[in-house]
Amino acid sequence: MSESFFGPDLGVGTEGLQLPDNLREPLREHLEDLREQYVAMKWARRVGFGARPAVVVIDLALNWTRPDTQMGSNLDPVVEATCSILGAARNAGIPIFFSTFDFDPDQLPGLSSKKAQCDLKREDTSLFDLDPRLGRLPNEKIFTKRAASCFKGTDLQNMLTTLGVDTLIVTGVSTSHCVYATCRDACDSFRVIIPREAVGERCQIMHWVNLLDLDIDVGDVLLMDEVLAYLEKLP
Repeated sequence: MSESFFGPDLGVGTEGLQLPDNLREPLREHLEDLREQYVAMKWARRVGFGARPAVVVIDLALNWTRPDTQMGSNLDPVVEATCSILGAARNAGIPIFFSTFDFDPDQLPGLSSKKAQCDLKREDTSLFDLDPRLGRLPNEKIFTKRAASCFKGTDLQNMLTTLGVDTLIVTGVSTSHCVYATCRDACDSFRVIIPREAVGERCQIMHWVNLLDLDIDVGDVLLMDEVLAYLEKLP
């Protein structure tokens, strides 16, 4: 039997937000059956790789990669996979971008989200520093954002266009929120590639459903090894 589209369970996320044992395999099978039905209806076609890729690493800052924070969870496998992508991208000399949240401790209460309460204080600003395991280099652009999509309120579109990028490799968190929003905005202008092991989510069912939707309608969800092989072949 071929490997599941969703891959093995790697313990990514928050313990209490994982699927219970009696639902996990039936739901996995149901979602994979749905994908097969969409493929039969000529969805989930491949966009493929272009000639000029870039990598964007979404929100792998300490606020998300440390399990002891309000928004954090176990993302070690996602960070490790992203580091592998970054290593190959650096060897190939392609552009790399990082995002993190534009945390403003002086934000007016009326401008804050009413859906999720943020308990962070001024002294917590450092939580929005990138996870040091990523090893960001000085020539790798980092930008802050207040919206889910890396394109909203930033210069990412202009920078990618100026550099002649045609393929955007997307890693980071969260699959159902910032990764999804960024990929959705990107697909109008770029080929979108999502290395499966390099994106993650606190909640298992949200990760699976949104990963499937991305593959059906937005970009190509590929094994990390396929993305690495592409990067290693670049001139």
